[in-house]
Amino acid sequence: MINFSGKLCLAPMVRSGELPMRLATLRNGADIVWTPELVDKKLIQTTRIINSQLNTIDYIYNDPQNVRHKQSVVFRTLPNEEQGKLILQLGSADPELAVKASLKVIHDVDGIDLNCGCPKNFSIHSGMGAALLSTPDLLCSILRDLVEKVGKPFQKSISCKIRLLDDYETTRSLIERICQTGINNLTIHCRQRQMRNRQDIIWNYLPKLIPYIQSQGISVIINGGLLSYQDFKHLQTTLQNDRIGGMIAESAETNYSVFNKHGPSFQYKNVCQFFNICKLMNQDGFPNTKYMILNQVPGKSPYYAKIAKCKTYDAMEELLQEDELKEDKFFSKIFIRDLTMTKFYKDSKEFDEYLKERKSRWEPLIKSYEDSETVIEPVVIDPRNGGGGGDQKKSKKRRNDDVKVELNGKDMGSMFKKSRISESTTSVNV
Repeated sequence: MINFSGKLCLAPMVRSGELPMRLATLRNGADIVWTPELVDKKLIQTTRIINSQLNTIDYIYNDPQNVRHKQSVVFRTLPNEEQGKLILQLGSADPELAVKASLKVIHDVDGIDLNCGCPKNFSIHSGMGAALLSTPDLLCSILRDLVEKVGKPFQKSISCKIRLLDDYETTRSLIERICQTGINNLTIHCRQRQMRNRQDIIWNYLPKLIPYIQSQGISVIINGGLLSYQDFKHLQTTLQNDRIGGMIAESAETNYSVFNKHGPSFQYKNVCQFFNICKLMNQDGFPNTKYMILNQVPGKSPYYAKIAKCKTYDAMEELLQEDELKEDKFFSKIFIRDLTMTKFYKDSKEFDEYLKERKSRWEPLIKSYEDSETVIEPVVIDPRNGGGGGDQKKSKKRRNDDVKVELNGKDMGSMFKKSRISESTTSVNV
């Protein structure tokens, strides 16, 4: 059974977490990788095939209503590199369907993780994702069935990924119930349900939650705001707990080499290597390849628009071979996305200095926690972006000010500087 303790993981990300990204992060030091959320009903309808050309296992969905693309790859894994390191994230709101879908794929993955944190409409509209946080009886029922009917019989890990609730006590109460279901790991996305990934994380519940979870024999992975391997180590040091796992999302989507213990690579090298993986492993998904590569290209670079116009692998390959690309000032640096900021560093040393500065800013939020003195205001989210109701004008204006954290009556403000959001569109971290 997979061991999550102290491991650094790739987060489940819609569109971005496909096989090429998982391979790229594993080759750069990721310990465990998550698939994007796969919905139970869709997974049940797939057909498993062995792809001898790629040495992959493919789960194919036949759609008779789609004239252009009657067959689509719902899930693809490369056992030679992913075996022992692959967790499938499942979208479900039904214990029976969850078990049926999991049994379909259990021989090709190392664990099933129930998505209980995605706040987007495509997940919550059917009672899945973050909607399960409002139906704890159903949530726990699904987990218990997965443990008893899938995890134990096949000796595979069963876990779930949640977000924080509106206050510490309700979060703690839910976690206590989840810990009684028999799961092996709990991943906590340190934002509330109504928050978006551009907003500062909430670290200050961790000193009390983590010891309890670990005391139940369950490992803990922290997600939200982590930028790199070095950043992850800073979190372990601050919490004085090297058994805590970490999970990286947007930062890895922008620069998958952030998992490297020696620091991230320059963007030109990353993009070219990633393209080669996609050309081999994502032959039938060029639009998805272009989406993932554009997330790795600075929007200010003239090559962003050029890559966006490419319609084939050959056209993109020709573009990436241009000598001018190597000299592009944006490609010759380390490119990182941190909340709303697009940042560039001339080398690993400069990036390390930024991480140390980050650590000094969020460290007080972790160490100074007191239940009664911490106030977290509700967040107003534009419903057009998949959130709840509220004043739309206000939601457009509010960014990192959405979350107000007070310690001992003092407004700690935003942990990070504000900046314009990158032109590149990010995926959803569930």
